[in-house]
Amino acid sequence: MTGRLAGKRAIVTGGGQGIGRASIERFIAEGAHVTALDINAAALAELHASCGCATHVIDLADKNAISEFASSAGAVDVMFLCAGHVATGTILACDEDEWRLSFEINVSAMYRMIRAMLPAMLERRCGSIITMSSVAGSVRGVPDRFAYATTKAAVIGLTKAIAADFVAQGIRCNAICPGSVATPSLEERIRATPDHDATRKAYVARQPMGRFGEAREIADLAVYLASDESAFTTGQSHIIDGGWSI
Repeated sequence: MTGRLAGKRAIVTGGGQGIGRASIERFIAEGAHVTALDINAAALAELHASCGCATHVIDLADKNAISEFASSAGAVDVMFLCAGHVATGTILACDEDEWRLSFEINVSAMYRMIRAMLPAMLERRCGSIITMSSVAGSVRGVPDRFAYATTKAAVIGLTKAIAADFVAQGIRCNAICPGSVATPSLEERIRATPDHDATRKAYVARQPMGRFGEAREIADLAVYLASDESAFTTGQSHIIDGGWSI
């Protein structure tokens, strides 16, 4: 099989829908062998039926489940850590449980997955790790996203630390920082508000391009970062936000 990712083995967390699913479809189209990880068994079953990729149901808040997966997965060339949890509200609305869950899914799961999978990458002296951050975080402040933005800022720190520690050993680590992207997760949050239309218009209005990003557009960036085309790129926060952060 030919393609920009021909022969590469990849894992994608949060692969059941949205950016994760779009990235899996693009990775496969470019020749990669992909394993999709998600807590949603039904979404993974539908994904497997549509594109034939390997799937693994996992709760990323379960550190033992991550260890078990890593021990059976073997070496991979690409990790796209795309799974995330979006908490809304200010610090006053963020209780201990929400704070803990946000860090567990958005930061600790990345830490555990990378720590478990990295040794096999180091043995081969090659690998691309892609983390999912956000414009909401260290790039810019966003109202009512306290816990989410805090964790996404932490992801950038994690990304740069890993890139710095292993740059001489063939490992690259880069973050993707999207703006508002049309995904089932975003639609669910919009639907949870009292006035769906007004909320949707407000989301679109903050994007200078006047539209949401598309999951496939983020997936295209993920393909680049996974491929050898980006071999000289590491430790970077790649903003893809329709001009929101200008």
